Amino acid sequence: MFSEAYEIASKFTHPLIVIVRFFDGSVDCILGAFTILNDKGWAVTVAHLFEPFFAYKQHKDEIDNYNEQFKAIHDDQHLDTQKRRKRKSHLKTNPKWITNISYWWGKDGVRYSEVRAMPEGDIAIVHLEPFDPYSISQYPVIKNPNNLKPGTSLCKLGFPFHQVKASFDEKTNNFSLEPGALPVPRFPIEGIYTRNVIAGKSKDNKYDIKFIETSSPGLRGQSGGPIFDVKGIIWGIQSKTTSLPLGFNPKVVKNGREYEENQFLNVGWGIHPELLTAFLTDQGIEFRLSED
Repeated sequence: MFSEAYEIASKFTHPLIVIVRFFDGSVDCILGAFTILNDKGWAVTVAHLFEPFFAYKQHKDEIDNYNEQFKAIHDDQHLDTQKRRKRKSHLKTNPKWITNISYWWGKDGVRYSEVRAMPEGDIAIVHLEPFDPYSISQYPVIKNPNNLKPGTSLCKLGFPFHQVKASFDEKTNNFSLEPGALPVPRFPIEGIYTRNVIAGKSKDNKYDIKFIETSSPGLRGQSGGPIFDVKGIIWGIQSKTTSLPLGFNPKVVKNGREYEENQFLNVGWGIHPELLTAFLTDQGIEFRLSED
């Protein structure tokens, strides 16, 4: 059903890898997706993939403060070696301070020069540079938000079930993806459009925060990827998964003991096309809207 739509969506759906290095020297990778919007190099992803960057900025201030205290103790000529060592040991550090961060936008050498975000709606619009408009053979069409029909079959596309590892070279101050990280395989999952989810107002009270709900979960690695119909038209951008209690608790026996197991339905939430198109319009970002 979605084979042709999958080919269409694959043309504008790409992997986003967020690589972070911590104070303890460990390196971690977060895998998501982004969706190219137009030939000017604008793309949409989810705002929560920028949370590590904001943490990095906060941690930088904390690390600078730690380094200043450390240096002040080290340079204090009134302290002998033992007192100097003792005071340094009392300084608090966080092994998970983020010391370095990098965003990999589908290929080497591409960066974002600008980001416009609405965190409460989980929207992040980025401008990618350098961008070759001829590298994308087909740009997306966004569904007219006035014509959504519950029960419509939809598909989510992203990059789950793939492990990405990276290393950090202190001499060059650069990250390197380890062998096997690339290429990142796409993975689709289908579901139906169930209903709208209203999640309050934006901070400026200008937008209704809305999501479309699908009967299948969004998988890790699909955040920022498109939710599309059989024509390849985008109905939303995958944001999160939530668990709905089913209201019954079957009993199971494990190791001779009886337990009740709560049952849930995992559903996906995607940025609603009404919210997405309103934000894009207000930001002056070009996009194509479906006629129906």
